[in-house]
Amino acid sequence: MADRVHPTSPLSNDSQTTSAEKTATKAAPSASKAAPPAGTYVIQLPKDQVYRYPPPENARRYANFTRRKSSRCRCCCCLCWFIGVIVTLSVLLAIAAGVFYLVIRPEVPKYSIGRVSVKGMNLTSQSPISPEFDVTVNANNGNRKIGIYYEKDSTGELFYRDVKLCNGALPAFYQPSNNVTVFQTVLKGNNVEVVGSDRKALLKAVKIQSVPLTLKLRVPVKFKVGSVKTWAFNVKVHCVVTVNQLTAQAKIVNRDCGYGLDIWKW
Repeated sequence: MADRVHPTSPLSNDSQTTSAEKTATKAAPSASKAAPPAGTYVIQLPKDQVYRYPPPENARRYANFTRRKSSRCRCCCCLCWFIGVIVTLSVLLAIAAGVFYLVIRPEVPKYSIGRVSVKGMNLTSQSPISPEFDVTVNANNGNRKIGIYYEKDSTGELFYRDVKLCNGALPAFYQPSNNVTVFQTVLKGNNVEVVGSDRKALLKAVKIQSVPLTLKLRVPVKFKVGSVKTWAFNVKVHCVVTVNQLTAQAKIVNRDCGYGLDIWKW
């Protein structure tokens, strides 16, 4: 009986071919990476660890830019600090002023004209005149806790229209708190020329017994609060006084006074 010969299965050849291809495929990536040349190294770093430096030709420009940036930051810090100090001081001063006002309750002194006596107003001739005005001023200090020092270098001027008839100064004295003081000042003029329309208008005003005069006073004062004396302020008084005649027996027909206080002395 003859022996049977079994044919070789084609599947076995295909499986061998497939396994060989798989082995070649696995070995391909490692073979595709060529080895670096001798004496060199390849170093790989993550992107977040890569630091960039300027090239040598831009090193000076980079240094100047860095210096300007740092100086600008310092200037900004100084400016912010200065503004902060100014704002803080302003707030503190506002608080102090508010407390002072609530405690002291300061008031501006009030002034009025009590009497006017006139000498030397001879308008019958065309020659210059040398008038003399004796003016009585009532000063009312209504502050309960503030005294007033009336200092030297005060000025007083009396006008008819734009013509200055006379000038002078006020006396220096101390006025206590909550007090009314009446003081006199003598204003004198020397060779004052009143000509043209001003002389005619003044003669007409005397005839109708209504002569408007303007009195301007400027007085440097210092306020006393307790034992503390302030710097000099300016009290300015502007009065429009109408008298019936320009003699020693003149009487005030109408008066209107305004007054104010300047923080700084002129």
